[in-house]
Amino acid sequence: MENRICKVFNKSANALPAYESRYASGMDLRADLDGSVVLQPGERKLIPTGLFIELPEDCEAQVRPRSGLAVKHGITVLNSPGTIDADYRGEVKVLLINLSQEPFEIQPGERIAQMVVSRFQQMQWQEVESVDDLSQTERGAGGFGHTGK
Repeated sequence: MENRICKVFNKSANALPAYESRYASGMDLRADLDGSVVLQPGERKLIPTGLFIELPEDCEAQVRPRSGLAVKHGITVLNSPGTIDADYRGEVKVLLINLSQEPFEIQPGERIAQMVVSRFQQMQWQEVESVDDLSQTERGAGGFGHTGK
């Protein structure tokens, strides 16, 4: 596997995000808080990480929910996946929402989301005259739920 470099400034007291296993695709993001923050049921809050990054220009970072927080506490990333573009230089923040019926307390340094960095390719549109100018496939226009239960 090719390792690439991403510049990072960490103003938090937390360790840098790291891959926790050999084949992990995501790195955990931690809350950079002075004290605990409570998310009430149905409430959303933007949680800082203290990280500022410079991605390679052909990469993006996606902020995704942590499965453990989702299944155990109903905490998820509201704009999932959140996209961090290569030209963004502000602080990485995570928009969390509490979908449970119970308040949830976020502690300083708590793992709140995961970040996956991947390459992307920008596309150019080639406008056509009609939908019939698109290639035909077996699936065709079948959408939501079309390929199975």
